[in-house]
Amino acid sequence: MQNNHLKKLCYAGVCLTLGLILPFLTGQMRSFGNALSPMHIPVLLCGFLCGWPYALVVGLLLPAMRFFLFGMPPLFPIGAAMTCELATYGLLSGILYHRLPHTTIHIYTSLIAAMFGGRIVWGITMALIAGISDVTFSMQMFLAGAFINSIPGILCHILLIPIIVIALQKAKIITYE
Repeated sequence: MQNNHLKKLCYAGVCLTLGLILPFLTGQMRSFGNALSPMHIPVLLCGFLCGWPYALVVGLLLPAMRFFLFGMPPLFPIGAAMTCELATYGLLSGILYHRLPHTTIHIYTSLIAAMFGGRIVWGITMALIAGISDVTFSMQMFLAGAFINSIPGILCHILLIPIIVIALQKAKIITYE
């Protein structure tokens, strides 16, 4: 039991580190680097790999750590909304994957539900922020930010994450408890 916790803690640390580094790599793609949502990938993977408690913490820590280390994303309003979004990604991907059968279709189900839930939470958080500050946020801004402008990231996540999860399953890095 203790060994399993230590292993998950190490994997969560790797996911956190990837979340800090990946934006540098995708930032070189000027046309749609940020639209790939590079910080989302390791949080979603952490849910599959470690479970919801670890992924929730990685999602909560990542935007603030990235801001304090590198100055991006700004803590308010983007970082605050992103923190809620990423925490939801980690929570949902971890819960759904570990509760559903570990088949390819359920990997996609867990991923898509987590992505949808995270985007809804992002929209709710932005609406709350707009209600208590001078930040402007509308339904059109929600749809554009959560779905339309995020199409490259959505496609990247749907293509990349299941392949990685299946490879980790085959390598027996993801084990079933």
